[in-house]
Amino acid sequence: QVQLVESGGGLVQAGGSLRLSCVYSVRTFTSDDIAWFRQAPGKAREFVATIKWSRGYYGDSVKDRFTISSDNSKNTVYLQMNNLKPDDTAVYYCAAKRISTIVVKTHDYDYYYWGQGTQVTVSS
Repeated sequence: QVQLVESGGGLVQAGGSLRLSCVYSVRTFTSDDIAWFRQAPGKAREFVATIKWSRGYYGDSVKDRFTISSDNSKNTVYLQMNNLKPDDTAVYYCAAKRISTIVVKTHDYDYYYWGQGTQVTVSS
């Protein structure tokens, strides 16, 4: 019943763009309960972006380059990634809270459900 499915990852050169998609379960989630995280080899999971009341919130390392949005008719949250850098290379995950919150959450332990991840590789 509870499901998150990411897609859109790939290999791009520095300066390029990708758009990731996360399709979520209609019954359990709203777009405001979804966030993007990423994890590079040997590093901890890092907050990337989340959306609350149509406003995006971003990690410092991606602010002004990435944009989060949603399409409620498709039950999908997107992450538009522009001006990609080699340091953006990571597995990108979408995640969902178990219980909806008013306060914006940016830590991985605030989320319960996770997708399988999609690999993003940025070459120099």
